Amino acid sequence: MHDPISYFQAVVLGLVQGVAEPFPVSSLGHAVVLPRLAGWNIHQNDPFFLTFLVATHLATALVLLGFFWKDWVRIAKGLWRSLQLREIREDDIDARLGWLLVVGTVPAGIIGLLLEKPLRSLFASAALAAIFLMVNGVALLLFERLRKRPPRAGDYLGDGDARIAKLSWRQAIAVGTSQAAALIPGISRSGFTMGGGLLVGLSNEDAARYSFLLATPIILAAAVLKLPELLGSQGDGVRGPALVAALCAAVTTFLAVKFLLRFFQTNRLTPFGVYCIGMGAVCTLVFALEG
Repeated sequence: MHDPISYFQAVVLGLVQGVAEPFPVSSLGHAVVLPRLAGWNIHQNDPFFLTFLVATHLATALVLLGFFWKDWVRIAKGLWRSLQLREIREDDIDARLGWLLVVGTVPAGIIGLLLEKPLRSLFASAALAAIFLMVNGVALLLFERLRKRPPRAGDYLGDGDARIAKLSWRQAIAVGTSQAAALIPGISRSGFTMGGGLLVGLSNEDAARYSFLLATPIILAAAVLKLPELLGSQGDGVRGPALVAALCAAVTTFLAVKFLLRFFQTNRLTPFGVYCIGMGAVCTLVFALEG
């Protein structure tokens, strides 16, 4: 009996997951279209595939947590201080940033719990994922076009957390809730949160940083909730490939985050928007010719 996912497929899917999750190009969209492009007998709604993805998402979340570990320690201490004092002091950047992350995470988490299965079933096809990749690309270009302020030289200098902490509660909720769009294969979680950051006045680098901080608890919680599936009977036949994929995803996630934080110091979302439109168009054409 062969494993439903080979080790080679696991390596490829893990490497792609690690890059596509932090990059604003939709990791789920790529996970859906890639098997069909490669002719693999893997479908988005296959129970073994969903269980397999738990491992790659958990690896991504753990790397994000580790990458920003010092920040999370400061944020946790700030939250605890505010609870002890029963107030958020104006000069306590860590406490305010922590509560902005909380109010941005809770709505997205609730929407995810309620709508994940219906949306996955509704948009369960590689052809639709390709179309939404194009939608994602157009959205990224629009975010750059409609951003609150143009990029300025030296935007990345100074304390990024202090700039993020100036967001209003309403802005934090709006940006955080936009993560829920990623429930649709082809729509990028990081792309929409980065775009939301631009719309409320953040620079590209600060928007990327805020996006990674927002994504960490959502991805981690979703993976932990589904971890029993991987460890239980549903994980039979996929645990080995899943472990390999997780290790691959961990490496590429680390490299991708490190690259993007530097890239967005002087660059925009535009190249990723163009890529998504082109990738979606090519996939749509290929799938149409397949009949």
